[in-house]
Amino acid sequence: MQKYLKFCKRTSKIAKFAGLLRVCARVSMTFMARIEEIRSLFPALSRKVYGKDLVYFDNAATSQRPQSVIDMWTKITSESNANIHRAVHRLADEATQAYEQARDSVKNFINARSREEIIFTSGTTAAVNLVAFSFGEAFVKEGDEVVVTEAEHHSNIVPWQMMCKRKGAVLKVLPIDDSGHLRTEMLDEILSDKTRIMAVTHISNVLGLINPVKEIVEKCHATGIPVLIDGAQGVVHSKVDVQDLDCDFYVFSGHKLYAATGTGVLYGKKELLDEMPPYMGGGEMVGTVSFEETTYAPLPMKFEAGTQNFSSAATLKSAIEFTNLLNDNELVDELDKIRDYLLDYMRSDERITLYGVPRGTNEEKIPLFSFTVKGIHHEDLALILDKMGIAVRSGQMCAEPLMTRFGVTGMLRVSLAPYNTLEEAEYFIRCLDKAIKMLQ
Repeated sequence: MQKYLKFCKRTSKIAKFAGLLRVCARVSMTFMARIEEIRSLFPALSRKVYGKDLVYFDNAATSQRPQSVIDMWTKITSESNANIHRAVHRLADEATQAYEQARDSVKNFINARSREEIIFTSGTTAAVNLVAFSFGEAFVKEGDEVVVTEAEHHSNIVPWQMMCKRKGAVLKVLPIDDSGHLRTEMLDEILSDKTRIMAVTHISNVLGLINPVKEIVEKCHATGIPVLIDGAQGVVHSKVDVQDLDCDFYVFSGHKLYAATGTGVLYGKKELLDEMPPYMGGGEMVGTVSFEETTYAPLPMKFEAGTQNFSSAATLKSAIEFTNLLNDNELVDELDKIRDYLLDYMRSDERITLYGVPRGTNEEKIPLFSFTVKGIHHEDLALILDKMGIAVRSGQMCAEPLMTRFGVTGMLRVSLAPYNTLEEAEYFIRCLDKAIKMLQ
């Protein structure tokens, strides 16, 4: 009898475990169905490359676009193609409304105080150039200083160099350590009473580390120094609240956030934007014009000269709506698991040198991995992976000073989005191993 009771007890446990497995399987199938449904909304993800299913791991450069974004662009282009803010006819009104609704969406997305603080540009690069020129004209003089970091994209270095050269100012650099973290402890000695602005990336497009930008803003504001944050990667992988960050400027591109190319955003505190002169002159940014004097339109029009890329800008609304849908806890958790899986692999493979290594938890890193393989050129690896259907980035990633810092001519970069899967990550690792063995 005792043996029978033990058998029944054991059988009951097995039955409960089997039931749990069935529940887990249903949950897993449900989640996988959601992932597949999300992927089906991106036309490009269903294509094949060299006969292989596309694995798109170059999202830090440009994300793929969902059908809703494509439909919005097509609708404006085919049905409401008319210049905005000018004519009173129906088409112009439709285009203007779509453009301004996108501004409201951006304002709410990053929690700006007012829509006047949202300036549309052609991308992050244009937004940084606008601030570098206009802020420089208003606030920078000979002998002043501008601070950037060693981890910046060219777009957050060159405009400041140009402004410094024009104004006779000095560019100073906050270095990083060997793991890719900003050496924020050096800020006290780098910032001075001559510092007029600091520009820092929220998340490096090479290192994938989330920088302590709020801490940097607080440090700078303590001595009255405004801060520009390059949010090209940050707006994709972090919940951005510009009022909470208290940054003075925040810039990002639409095409990394599922929107059309040629779109970008400059957020700026109204009190600063009001004091800055326009970056460009022309139609729509004027109040009154005479040969004697011109006055300027109020914000945001003051910085939006000429015919805007209104068809593409309108897609920011659809892209933000889609981004909000992807900010689902289950999707975020799954992407974190894939990040951890790839991070463990990169750290454990002795052939690979990973740049941008978390010091604490993995939470300080986004699913972006830049690495080199000893004795193998990064572009050779990228070409072989491409033949296997995997799209990755190779080269300097528009960050040559960072490459110089690590003593390399280029890297291979893998960057993921919520529509990527663990199966794709596993396939990438198998293909990378195969490519390395082919080239060794």
